[in-house]
Amino acid sequence: MASVVVVGTQWGDEGKGKIVDLLTNHADYIVRFQGGNNAGHTLVVEGKKYVFHIIPSGILYEDKMCMIGNGVIVDPGVLLSEMDELSGKGLPVTPDRLMISENAHLIMPYHQMLDQAREAALSKGEKIGTTGRGIGPCYMDKVGRVGMKAGDLLDGQQFLEKLRSNVEEKNFFLTKQYNAEPASFDRIQEQFEAFAERLTPFIGNVSMVLDKARKAGENILFEGAQGTQLDIDHGTYPFVTSSNTVAGNACIGSGFGPAHIDEVIGILKAYTTRVGEGPFPSELPEGDVVGDQLQEKGGEFGATTGRRRRCGWLDMVVANDAVRLNGLTGLAITKLDVLSGQPVLKVGTHYEVEGQRYDCMPGNIRKTALAQPVYDEMAGWDEDITAVRDFDDLPQQARDYVKRIEDMSGVAPVIVSVGPDRAETLLLRNPFEK
Repeated sequence: MASVVVVGTQWGDEGKGKIVDLLTNHADYIVRFQGGNNAGHTLVVEGKKYVFHIIPSGILYEDKMCMIGNGVIVDPGVLLSEMDELSGKGLPVTPDRLMISENAHLIMPYHQMLDQAREAALSKGEKIGTTGRGIGPCYMDKVGRVGMKAGDLLDGQQFLEKLRSNVEEKNFFLTKQYNAEPASFDRIQEQFEAFAERLTPFIGNVSMVLDKARKAGENILFEGAQGTQLDIDHGTYPFVTSSNTVAGNACIGSGFGPAHIDEVIGILKAYTTRVGEGPFPSELPEGDVVGDQLQEKGGEFGATTGRRRRCGWLDMVVANDAVRLNGLTGLAITKLDVLSGQPVLKVGTHYEVEGQRYDCMPGNIRKTALAQPVYDEMAGWDEDITAVRDFDDLPQQARDYVKRIEDMSGVAPVIVSVGPDRAETLLLRNPFEK
């Protein structure tokens, strides 16, 4: 048996969904451990496109158990919508295929209202670029010890008592501070009573089930959302998400002991992208020919928001931060095919900030905004590599590029993705096989 964590190494959108889907073939349990529906995992299987925001990507395998850990915040409406969509495609989601931790917190309508009101009140230079889905306010309630948990849906009286107190408090801020419409207690009560009726059979103790699975010798795959540079503690704060995206949170966000983790695989896109606001040292400005080519060929639009992703060259400062913060044991390099046709490739090796060299992301956000990447150049390749099924059959320049990433990071690739489809993937080493 083995327990494997998959995390993003950049600012999210690295292609985690596809890699999780691939590794799920070798796992028995697939666990989402943080984030909410502000993340989207896109899968293409036999030409069909699937986008998941809360349900773990392994749900496409009918014989696997998917779990939503306590570190995830759940919008019940979005979750049920995903479940209904899968059922409509002939993949019914039943309690023997999905469990929701009783300790997972719920995104409430007033969280979304506050999220949107707060962002609207900020001036242009202060905006975070939130998705407006209530992620930040929900995590604030969790830390403030007033959050609504999935387990509360099992106790109607407790749920209503907590809801009444929360609505009263949130409406004070909505109406007095933001001059916005108040939340309706009656409407939320009615809505969540319907949610509870459908979700109650799925709610349980994820930590206990995972411990039994480990002791029984099952393979467990942990799936994160977003990327390392969006971590609330270690990312480009304040332009980050509201949870810990690094591998350490796989244990906290699921109730699984850290001594039992065997591998940590970092998903590294062959170039770099970012959605929303915040510094991005290797960014190619909009209108740059290469940047526009990467954006168009890579289909770089957010799976959740549809926003255009900012594109830039591969940044090894960002990659090496992820190696250190996550304790990576392997890399999954994605979208290598998007670089086909580029005569020259650039790799950022370090930053220069006000005359000083930085080999890691500056902790000061002002300095991060001023960071200028220093690049090495490599020869590109023209060949279409999407049909390649053996690493040794890749063009020499493509293999050199992958080798350069390995040499600079000190971490060997275990997977190389050469196209969007499940089949367009090269598995160099199976992390579930010790």
